Amino acid sequence: MSISRRQFIKGASLAGAVAATPFSISQAVAANKELKIYAWAGYITDEMLSDFKAKTGINATFTPYGTNDELMNSLRATDGTGFDIIMPTVDRVPGYVDYDLVQPLDTTRIKWDGCLDSAMSGSEVGGVVNGKRYFAPSDWGTEAIAYNKEQASVDPKNLSFGDLWKPEHAGGVTVRGHSALVGLGLWLEKMGKLPFPLLDSYKNEKAMRANFDVILKEAIQHKDMIAQFWSTENEAQGAFRTNGAIIGQTWDSTAFKLAEEGEPIAYGAPKEGALAWMEGFVIPKNANNVDAVYEFINWYYTPEAGAMFVKATGYNSTAKGASDLLPQATKDFFNSSYSQEDLANLWWWPIQEPWYVALRNEYQDRYLSA
Repeated sequence: MSISRRQFIKGASLAGAVAATPFSISQAVAANKELKIYAWAGYITDEMLSDFKAKTGINATFTPYGTNDELMNSLRATDGTGFDIIMPTVDRVPGYVDYDLVQPLDTTRIKWDGCLDSAMSGSEVGGVVNGKRYFAPSDWGTEAIAYNKEQASVDPKNLSFGDLWKPEHAGGVTVRGHSALVGLGLWLEKMGKLPFPLLDSYKNEKAMRANFDVILKEAIQHKDMIAQFWSTENEAQGAFRTNGAIIGQTWDSTAFKLAEEGEPIAYGAPKEGALAWMEGFVIPKNANNVDAVYEFINWYYTPEAGAMFVKATGYNSTAKGASDLLPQATKDFFNSSYSQEDLANLWWWPIQEPWYVALRNEYQDRYLSA
């Protein structure tokens, strides 16, 4: 039996599937204003906006961002004003609450029957702060090993973050600064070379600095192997297309898009555990069109909308039934990328509180400027 997206998240059955017309709140009120969506580049397509309008009568506009830090900085600069809905990763939500930039969800207005049950329970850490839910799960994905099947020197059944730094890959590696340090940390931890468990780095500054001093030293030793650093999806894809990368630590969507274009790129989880994340819908503190936000979330929690999202991004929707509507190529990519053991071994990003993010950026800057 092949692995499906639904098998990844426990409780992902079609029981309680969404009714054909789940939009119950006042469309007239919401439709009088334009919904302003601020989300990751490539996440909201014209097809999605047109379908949303057809189903609800609401006009929506989409403004893209490229990183979590860009999103955070934008909201801090405007005190949570300017957009109605954002899509941060769940581990960053407590930081938005600390800065008083977002508002709790009115959970009674959301058709939760359309969302995978375990995505709900899995997002309680980070998505629920002080007993209030701020986060409606939308999608999940991983950051692991993308590699050229014809040129990279790897064993697809025994991948490791350490494979990036094999001498054979000199000049052909692409990584993102801060997450490359975490991948290196997991590799070093497996070899018993960190002074503290890597997860302790997210708990206090002493452990973080002790671990990242070791990680940074190792990273700098291999820095001359880098073909290109990436920070956005387009940059990661470009590293393989034009800048000589043959292996990299990238998002799953990078490999999916390149493979879709016919490039000989495969993707797999390392034995240390693929870095896994979840994103979702959050309402800024000063959103101007909250009614339309709930319309959008309820629209998204339908199989058809979830499938549109997956086809656009290559990531995995939390909308029940979305995986059943996907093209065979999308299903095949997922099944070839993850074994059952890989899915059981995912390394979920811990909550990244503001103090950690500041230190993380400090180490990333030292890495990039070394």
